[in-house]
Amino acid sequence: MQTDIRIRDVLFSFEDFKYRTPIKFGGVAVSEVTILNVEIDVETRGGKTAHGFGSMPLGNVWAYPSRNMAISETLAAMRAVTETVALVYGGHREFGHPIDITWAIEHEYIRQVKELGTKLKVADPIPVLATLVCASPFDAALHDAFGKAHGLNCYSTYGPEFLANDLGHYLGREFAGLRLHDFVSTKAKPHMPLYHLVGALDPLVAAEVKQPVGDGLPETLAEWIPADGLTYLKIKLNGDDLNWDVERVLGVNRVAEEQQAKRGVTTWHYSLDFNERCANVAYLLEFLKRVQEGTPRGFEKIQYIEQPTRRDLKADRANVMHEASKLRPVVIDESLIDLESILTAREMGYTGVALKACKGQTQSLLMAAAAKKFGMFLCVQDLTCPGASLIQSASLAAHVPGIVAIESNARQYCPAANAPWAERFPGMVHITTGTMETGLLDGLGLGAVP
Repeated sequence: MQTDIRIRDVLFSFEDFKYRTPIKFGGVAVSEVTILNVEIDVETRGGKTAHGFGSMPLGNVWAYPSRNMAISETLAAMRAVTETVALVYGGHREFGHPIDITWAIEHEYIRQVKELGTKLKVADPIPVLATLVCASPFDAALHDAFGKAHGLNCYSTYGPEFLANDLGHYLGREFAGLRLHDFVSTKAKPHMPLYHLVGALDPLVAAEVKQPVGDGLPETLAEWIPADGLTYLKIKLNGDDLNWDVERVLGVNRVAEEQQAKRGVTTWHYSLDFNERCANVAYLLEFLKRVQEGTPRGFEKIQYIEQPTRRDLKADRANVMHEASKLRPVVIDESLIDLESILTAREMGYTGVALKACKGQTQSLLMAAAAKKFGMFLCVQDLTCPGASLIQSASLAAHVPGIVAIESNARQYCPAANAPWAERFPGMVHITTGTMETGLLDGLGLGAVP
């Protein structure tokens, strides 16, 4: 199409930040993060140029879990993956829409990364999920540049005047005739509730604080709730200690009930995240039973349950979620890497999907459309995303109808990386009413960087 772009130049760089307090992923405590920043220059068929920017934490503990490799080794492998992805994007010179460009080359960098893993002699193969995380800021920079080239927010560039193909081209005959722009909004919701993370290491009350941070930010859940006006809490659970998991939810609920009563708030919500640590669905069902017995009112506040068992669904077909999904929506997160993942999950009784910008803007949009067509529950989660990656993640949530809340973990664990963005996006960085000002997200491109 005449609106198509092609890539002229690709650059990337890394930033390292210490976490304010540790955060636990899948049983591993993490205290620092490497952020991948990508810049892409493009030109239109008419010769107009534009500059795009994308950013994403590498999140190797989440994307590349390994019992045989140190965290430093999986991070080094993902840095090498980044170089491979950069060469593939940089070597692509065909004109196209960002979705078509990424769709055309994704299989190639996934193939090359498999070969890279062999070359590096990694103890565990590099997961596709890790490759998607490394590729996501390149894809984001393309969408950002495309919107800027046409003087539009990128969510206004997914209609047929810009994107020639229907969804059937990407997702198969069942989607023939459906268009992407019918599944996303061109305008961001003006405000959305914030999901605050209650990490497994986070103190709930002052008596649990072992070593105060002392930086002026809240130190406990009991302090965070009134300070930020919170009404949505995401509770991280261990998945391998039933008594601890049950008591954790009961403990969070006790603190929430006390603090919300002081504020005169009667409605709030929880989500539960096991990070695939439950050995089987029986664990989950017993957990839910005991939580309901322990706090019937708290149980009613559970909005959804995230990825309770192993991410490899094909290898874990016995752990179907039909019974659990009758109680609350059960969503896939780590499992979601393509349409086949959704189809398998539906067969296994999962009723929802967690979209993540770290898997790519292109993939997130296509998977959102697929999930909405299938009538599945949708949520958007971040990877403790600061700065531009937060803007992209929140914008995804604000432009996909049906998403009810936004995660923003970096404000808790990595506020230093958010600091440069506070002046331009104050209502996204500083929270006082439990909501984020998502109406700020309709700027050019992805809306993060001029």
